[in-house]
Order: sequence, then C-alpha cells, then structure tokens
Amino acid sequence: MNLAKDNIIDFDAHGITLGLTEIQELIPHRYPFLLIDRIENVRLGESAVGIKNVTMNEWYFQGHFPDHPVMPGVLIIEALAQTAAALVMKTLTVQNNGKKPGDIVYFMSIEEAKFRRVVAPGDVLHLKVVKDRARGPVWKFKGEAWVGDELADEAIFTAMIASK
Repeated sequence: MNLAKDNIIDFDAHGITLGLTEIQELIPHRYPFLLIDRIENVRLGESAVGIKNVTMNEWYFQGHFPDHPVMPGVLIIEALAQTAAALVMKTLTVQNNGKKPGDIVYFMSIEEAKFRRVVAPGDVLHLKVVKDRARGPVWKFKGEAWVGDELADEAIFTAMIASK
C-alpha cells in the first residue's frame, strides 16, 4: 500500500492548510495527546497530509527509551488518525455552511499496520491519509507516515462519527 507510488493522490498538490488553532477547533485532542502540528494539502472529503515535528521534549521519550528514544508506532498510527479526524470534521464543517457539527470521531478498527522505520527526535513525520470510503457515519482511510523519502508506518483504519 504505497499511496504515492500507486498514484492514489497527488500529495504535492496545493490544498487547504490547517494550523494548530484550527486543528484544535476541529478535534478535541490537546497536549500531551495532540500529535499533529499542522495539516497541509487538505482536499475536502478526500485526503490530507499531517505534519508532526518530533522533538526530544516529547513526553513518551522519558520511558521509550531513555537511552535510545523511539516514537512508539501506535502513537504514529494515532497521529494518522488525528489527521484523518481533522479532515473529516473540516469536510463536514464546510458541508454544513461553516458550522462545526457537535460530533466527535472515534477509532473503530486498525488493519494491516506495519512499522518499517524507527522515528526519532529530529524527524519530521508526513502523515498522508486518503479516504477509502465513507458510508454514513463510518469513514475508512489508508494512511502512511513518511520521514523524508522513507516509509515509517502504514495502516488501514476505520473511524465513526458519533455524538458526544
């Protein structure tokens, strides 16, 4: 599942950019669990690229691992999911004439997760998500996390939009 190689989407195309303030308006995650800094190339209802600047100051490096800091793979998958959740909420907000729906996006499933490269302090993660399908409140995504031109993680995941 190589999203760029398979030409599923042109991730270099210019789209909407979401800064930290707008991301926080769209999804409920906050420090220390907000794992994305910016979202670029948002194509409503289709795809987006989240950006995570990995620094030594991340809370999880205190224990994972103190002498060899590695970003946990499950947190990289969570960062992909947060990128997808912001894409979903931005899409629904635009479809709702600028009114943010009072809903929240929950994880439903993770499939085919693969961890291919260590992510360490100083790396910049590019979190590429593409909607596979949306049926009612259920959205399925393919996601890849890249550091430069190296694939770090990938997964297929499903989320559900529900009332708080």
